[in-house]
Amino acid sequence: MTSPVLRPAGAAALLVDFGETIDDAVYADVVALDQAVQADPPAGLCETVPAYASLLLVFDPLVTEHEAVGRHALRLVTNAERLTAAPRVHDVPVCYDGEAAPDLVAAAEALQITPEALIEQHLAGDYRVYMYGFAPGYAYLGGVPDAIHLPRKPAAVRGYPVGSVMIAGAQCLITTLPMPTGWWVIGRTSLRVLDADAERPFLFDPGDRVRFTRVHGDMFG
Repeated sequence: MTSPVLRPAGAAALLVDFGETIDDAVYADVVALDQAVQADPPAGLCETVPAYASLLLVFDPLVTEHEAVGRHALRLVTNAERLTAAPRVHDVPVCYDGEAAPDLVAAAEALQITPEALIEQHLAGDYRVYMYGFAPGYAYLGGVPDAIHLPRKPAAVRGYPVGSVMIAGAQCLITTLPMPTGWWVIGRTSLRVLDADAERPFLFDPGDRVRFTRVHGDMFG
């Protein structure tokens, strides 16, 4: 496991930083430490927040301090093993037709490929759930094929519905709330990643895999 850099994050959190890239090997270190901390938490730990290349350890400052949490984390890093269990795999149906894919044609034109080729590339991606962020249930997926990497639009556009499947750079995301976005919306799914009333409100766990499958017709009538 890579030796991380420890960074204080305010008065009650410590960031354990393994790097600056979206990389499966780096993320394996994040997941391994997260699991080790869950099994052997330092005194005063409140929660852990995994991200692409770091793990945030939130603690009670009345119980402990950055230095103690950092020592505990570094001890666990020395002994932690990378994730070996098979991740859960989620099949996500996506409609790429008509109003479900408002940016598909423009994205294909920007890439200088056909809309059908863009869809084929998107379906061929190897997607992993890296983190939640920005809004409730927003699971950031890595694994978008290089051939369809696009920068974000210059400005956000309003009015995209729940279930919008969108891409930007190497990332893909399924919206859980109506929202404006500068990402490219190339499809929509009827699957709900967020169920606020459920005992487990988030469908995905960090480290899970996602497979997109194509469906046609009126999914949203």
